[in-house]
Amino acid sequence: MKTILLCCAAGMSTSMLATNMSSEAGKKGMEVVVKAIPIQELEAGLGEADVVLLGPQVHYELKRITALAEPLGKPVGVIDRMDYGALRGDKVLEHALGLLKK
Repeated sequence: MKTILLCCAAGMSTSMLATNMSSEAGKKGMEVVVKAIPIQELEAGLGEADVVLLGPQVHYELKRITALAEPLGKPVGVIDRMDYGALRGDKVLEHALGLLKK
């Protein structure tokens, strides 16, 4: 089972996206856990993640979060603004899984 961690400013907007991503994963028979948290809680939750995706509103944290996650072998990416705004769980799930394959 893979754990995808979504981070935004407060964890609220990504929670809706996390629900959509979980639904898409279920449709595909995938065992994936998607969690949404505020960026302030990321360091504490990093250990449980397999991949981290940042909401567009916190994209400026990419360098710092990558520096924390890279030594642990955890890829980090930024969610596409259009996919984020439209809550396209399928596209964001593909993005997360693509990062895991690299």
